[in-house]
Amino acid sequence: MAKISRDSDIVEITADPIFDYGAKVKSIKTVRNDGTYAGKDIGEVLVKKGDIGYVTSIGTFLQQFYIYAVDFVDTGHRVGMRGKELEAANEPARSEEVTA
Repeated sequence: MAKISRDSDIVEITADPIFDYGAKVKSIKTVRNDGTYAGKDIGEVLVKKGDIGYVTSIGTFLQQFYIYAVDFVDTGHRVGMRGKELEAANEPARSEEVTA
Protein backbone atom coordinates (compact mmCIF):
# COMPACT_ATOMS: atom_id res chain seq x y z
CA MET A 1 0.00 0.00 0.00
CA ALA A 2 1.20 3.48 -0.84
CA LYS A 3 2.38 5.73 1.94
CA ILE A 4 0.12 8.78 2.38
CA SER A 5 2.01 12.06 2.34
CA ARG A 6 0.33 14.35 4.87
CA ASP A 7 2.41 17.47 4.13
CA SER A 8 2.07 18.01 7.88
CA ASP A 9 2.95 21.72 7.73
CA ILE A 10 0.06 22.49 5.38
CA VAL A 11 -3.58 22.81 6.44
CA GLU A 12 -5.46 24.12 3.41
CA ILE A 13 -8.93 23.97 4.94
CA THR A 14 -8.25 26.92 7.25
CA ALA A 15 -8.65 29.12 4.15
CA ASP A 16 -11.25 29.22 1.38
CA PRO A 17 -10.86 26.78 -1.54
CA ILE A 18 -8.66 27.98 -4.40
CA PHE A 19 -11.27 27.08 -7.05
CA ASP A 20 -15.05 27.52 -7.06
CA TYR A 21 -17.76 25.21 -8.37
CA GLY A 22 -17.83 25.33 -12.15
CA ALA A 23 -14.30 26.76 -12.42
CA LYS A 24 -12.48 25.87 -15.64
CA VAL A 25 -9.17 24.29 -14.63
CA LYS A 26 -6.15 22.68 -16.27
CA SER A 27 -4.22 19.69 -14.95
CA ILE A 28 -0.53 20.42 -14.41
CA LYS A 29 0.32 16.74 -14.05
CA THR A 30 -0.57 13.38 -15.55
CA VAL A 31 -2.87 11.30 -13.34
CA ARG A 32 -2.89 7.50 -13.48
CA ASN A 33 -5.40 5.14 -11.90
CA ASP A 34 -4.17 4.08 -8.46
CA GLY A 35 -6.85 1.40 -8.27
CA THR A 36 -9.65 3.64 -7.02
CA TYR A 37 -11.12 4.44 -10.46
CA ALA A 38 -13.56 1.66 -11.39
CA GLY A 39 -13.44 0.16 -14.86
CA LYS A 40 -9.85 1.17 -15.63
CA ASP A 41 -6.62 -0.77 -15.13
CA ILE A 42 -4.18 0.29 -12.43
CA GLY A 43 -1.62 2.60 -14.00
CA GLU A 44 -3.90 3.59 -16.89
CA VAL A 45 -3.75 7.32 -17.68
CA LEU A 46 -6.94 9.13 -16.66
CA VAL A 47 -5.81 12.73 -17.11
CA LYS A 48 -2.94 14.07 -19.20
CA LYS A 49 -0.96 17.16 -18.29
CA GLY A 50 -2.75 20.10 -19.90
CA ASP A 51 -6.22 18.51 -19.99
CA ILE A 52 -9.06 20.95 -19.30
CA GLY A 53 -11.90 20.21 -16.90
CA TYR A 54 -14.52 21.79 -14.66
CA VAL A 55 -14.79 21.63 -10.86
CA THR A 56 -18.01 19.76 -10.01
CA SER A 57 -17.60 19.40 -6.24
CA ILE A 58 -15.23 20.27 -3.42
CA GLY A 59 -14.46 17.93 -0.52
CA THR A 60 -11.71 17.48 2.05
CA PHE A 61 -9.16 14.78 2.81
CA LEU A 62 -7.49 14.05 6.16
CA GLN A 63 -9.12 17.19 7.60
CA GLN A 64 -6.27 19.00 5.92
CA PHE A 65 -6.64 19.31 2.13
CA TYR A 66 -9.31 20.35 -0.34
CA ILE A 67 -10.04 17.75 -3.00
CA TYR A 68 -11.62 19.05 -6.18
CA ALA A 69 -13.75 16.66 -8.24
CA VAL A 70 -12.89 17.68 -11.78
CA ASP A 71 -14.94 16.56 -14.78
CA PHE A 72 -12.66 16.25 -17.79
CA VAL A 73 -15.33 16.47 -20.48
CA ASP A 74 -13.16 15.42 -23.44
CA THR A 75 -12.17 12.10 -21.82
CA GLY A 76 -15.31 11.53 -19.75
CA HIS A 77 -13.29 11.07 -16.56
CA ARG A 78 -14.22 12.64 -13.23
CA VAL A 79 -11.15 12.67 -11.00
CA GLY A 80 -10.38 14.00 -7.51
CA MET A 81 -7.38 16.31 -7.51
CA ARG A 82 -5.57 18.58 -5.07
CA GLY A 83 -5.25 22.30 -5.69
CA LYS A 84 -1.50 21.98 -6.27
CA GLU A 85 -2.23 19.67 -9.22
CA LEU A 86 -4.44 22.24 -10.96
CA GLU A 87 -4.36 25.78 -12.28
CA ALA A 88 -7.04 28.06 -13.63
CA ALA A 89 -7.40 27.31 -17.35
CA ASN A 90 -6.86 30.96 -18.28
CA GLU A 91 -3.61 31.37 -16.27
CA PRO A 92 -0.10 30.89 -17.68
CA ALA A 93 1.63 27.61 -16.80
CA ARG A 94 3.40 27.28 -13.43
CA SER A 95 7.16 26.89 -13.56
CA GLU A 96 7.40 24.63 -10.51
CA GLU A 97 7.25 20.83 -10.64
CA VAL A 98 4.54 18.98 -8.70
CA THR A 99 5.48 15.75 -6.95
CA ALA A 100 3.05 13.18 -5.71
